[in-house]
Amino acid sequence: MKILFDLFPVLLFFAVFKWGESHQDSAQQWVTALFASVSAAGAITAEVAPVMLATGVAVLASCLQILYLLVRRQKVEPALWVSFIIILVFGGATIYFHSETFIKWKPTVLYWTYGIGLLAGQWLFKKNLIRSAMESQIQLPDPVWNALLYSWVGFSVVMGIANILVAQHFSTSAWANFKLISVIGIMPAFLIAQSFYLSKYIKDEQHEPH
Repeated sequence: MKILFDLFPVLLFFAVFKWGESHQDSAQQWVTALFASVSAAGAITAEVAPVMLATGVAVLASCLQILYLLVRRQKVEPALWVSFIIILVFGGATIYFHSETFIKWKPTVLYWTYGIGLLAGQWLFKKNLIRSAMESQIQLPDPVWNALLYSWVGFSVVMGIANILVAQHFSTSAWANFKLISVIGIMPAFLIAQSFYLSKYIKDEQHEPH
């Protein structure tokens, strides 16, 4: 359920974008009615309407995520705050300037922000943030914690570059497909690979004498 909750804005973005692609005239009408008064780039074209509508829905979904957790007095994880701020900035720019470029950059900025945050924690504050998040669930040797951290940094860098390459060299539709695949396919595959890597340490820990 937590995974679905975290992916809620991305899944909505994809669904609304695909609907808008198939109903550009309707998407244009919706976007014009909703965003014409807060846009600075003149008339909204049918071509950009689907991504603008999907972006607006994703921004709303992110706001509802934060509001839901605050109302229920649950902790809002730092990663969710970071994602929320970035979608507000880049989603807002997409709507204001009628430009899909901003929302296409959003995943890259998010990935690289995570990567920089992990490196800053390790190099500046001598704190392994992956270890801080997971140590209550699993005990690992220090070198393994470091390997995990740098694997996440590398993953963030690679995914950020991949997103930009797809955004620049393929259609918006192909980019949206890649965006979905990255969160329901590539990310889970990366987590599964990590699980296999960690499994021997979990087994060793279980067989240690007490």
